[in-house]
Amino acid sequence: MTDVLDIAVRHRLGEFTLDAAFTSDGRLTALFGSSGSGKTSLVNVIGGLIRPDSGHVRIDGETLVDTGRGIFLPKHRRRIGYVFQEARLFPHLTVRQNLLFGHWFVPRAQRRPAELDKVLDLLGIGHLLRRRPGALSGGEKQRVAIGRALLAQPRLLLMDEPLAALDEARKAEILPHIERLRDEAGIPIVYVSHALAEVARLATTVAMVENGRVAACGPTAEILSRPDLAARPGAPEASTLLSAEVDGFEEAFGLARLTTPAGPLTIARGALRQGQRIKIRILASDVMLSLGQPAKISALNVLSGTVAEIGERSGTGGSTVHLLIACDEARLAARLTAKSVALLELAPGKPVHAVVKSVSVEMP
Repeated sequence: MTDVLDIAVRHRLGEFTLDAAFTSDGRLTALFGSSGSGKTSLVNVIGGLIRPDSGHVRIDGETLVDTGRGIFLPKHRRRIGYVFQEARLFPHLTVRQNLLFGHWFVPRAQRRPAELDKVLDLLGIGHLLRRRPGALSGGEKQRVAIGRALLAQPRLLLMDEPLAALDEARKAEILPHIERLRDEAGIPIVYVSHALAEVARLATTVAMVENGRVAACGPTAEILSRPDLAARPGAPEASTLLSAEVDGFEEAFGLARLTTPAGPLTIARGALRQGQRIKIRILASDVMLSLGQPAKISALNVLSGTVAEIGERSGTGGSTVHLLIACDEARLAARLTAKSVALLELAPGKPVHAVVKSVSVEMP
């Protein structure tokens, strides 16, 4: 199968050099890294705002840039939608007029009149059509900006830190709409973020960007749990991302029982519903290991498994070790002290029990 995204570019920006390459099968590809790592520069190359010194950009098999062959498709011919950190709506136009502005970039013969209704439903903004941007919340402005980009009927949507300027309440308001966009619109998305919770919730593929290079790229759950990546200086803590289904409740204690690829788990119920499919995330530091079956402990979750991988020692003085534990059909990331690894004589293949507190399981 042809990769939806195939990027390999090199470009010098002052003293900074972007030298990045990755491929992705689409849906939502997150460019994840710290500020100044080169994420936005890479997006600007894809969008045609930067002409790279060398390399290529291909989307769905079509070449947009190939310096070796002298190809550089101008940005206005790339059919790429761009959503910035700020909504950048026209203040003198209504929401409806801002949305329809996107249609101007589509040849008249290719415009689909029904597209507006689909976008209004997808983003939940039908009730805002007569308002002007000044009367919208930050989350509503961003949804309108996304809608405007979609109505340009793009082949690819670039989203550069679209939630960075929003408070937590507004982020919670817009995240479900981005999930629907990912799952229902059929348009591949490149999503720039340095917020791990956003990436864990939204991304199907993650490209880790460090100092202008893509250090690793692959399925989200795999990248977030890799011991070698977690051990790098400044890297986020390793975590396990699991799909789960709610299969029952303990009403007396406000708990929900989940079925997951790693085994059954119990977490706080919250607003969960019977049969609901969710994602959960467990930080590596929230996993304890025991050689024997734990007894009389407060943690409600104990998963049987075997040590699958032990990373190199890291941290100050080599005090920390990241591990992967094979639990049923999943791999659970754990972070222990090097002393604990030595005391338990842990090695690949050794049986262990992974202990996880219910209150430490997150829903990103």
